[in-house]
Amino acid sequence: MARIQLSTGRLNSDFVRRVAELSGQDLLACYQCGKCSAGCPAAGSMNVLPSQIIRLVQLGLEDEVLQSETIWYCASCLTCVARCPKGVDLARVMEAIRKIALERYGDHILVTKISPDELAEWPQQAFIGGFRKYTR
Repeated sequence: MARIQLSTGRLNSDFVRRVAELSGQDLLACYQCGKCSAGCPAAGSMNVLPSQIIRLVQLGLEDEVLQSETIWYCASCLTCVARCPKGVDLARVMEAIRKIALERYGDHILVTKISPDELAEWPQQAFIGGFRKYTR
């Protein structure tokens, strides 16, 4: 495991502030109980567990967060939100991180390169994300 060099600049970076601002969540409320990861139905497909994403954001490790595949596998099903004892809405955090990643790197997936069969299976995630985004 690589050593991580922490600094106040990194812990209070623009990235950390931006994730907190976009998500509207108190990122430091998470104390890493792991209930979000234990209940996440997509955790098996993720390269970094949802609780670890929060920890990476808390530590200001922007590149590790933005390069993680986990942010794209989160379906915003809100299981993590229901299980969090501190009320952290991890789905909103993931959405904020995706927004930052899209601003920085552009589209993660080109829709024109998706086969019609694959595209037919994806609306569920878009529906859940849209429902969540526009009904709060």
